[in-house]
Amino acid sequence: MPHFIVEYSGNLHDRLDFQALFKDLHEYVVSTGHFPLGGVRSRAIRCNDFRVADGREEFAFLNLNLKIGHGRDMALKQEVAEQVFKILCDWMKPITDESYVQISFEMTELDPVLKFNKNNIHPLFAGK
Repeated sequence: MPHFIVEYSGNLHDRLDFQALFKDLHEYVVSTGHFPLGGVRSRAIRCNDFRVADGREEFAFLNLNLKIGHGRDMALKQEVAEQVFKILCDWMKPITDESYVQISFEMTELDPVLKFNKNNIHPLFAGK
């Protein structure tokens, strides 16, 4: 953890550089000292079937969900959420300056009893 999951309208596809966004998000969360690099992962899911507002073809959306493991205090979660949303909005600014886009973000804290994972990447970054 954490996991960044972006869902976006297909009409944005040719205008987005997700690797730049993911790099900034990964560097930020790791810099807080509360998220291990070996657990950070990101992905983008293009939605070709969508409708925004009244259905105009030029309307677009982008939603970012940040999933984190349980155990961080509310002050840290709020700080991280605010900074992640700022990074997202700054990255989207060239598009929102020229187009109509709904941008949303949410952070989800996973229940430790109901979350399972196996990650053999963590040891590669131990001590860094």
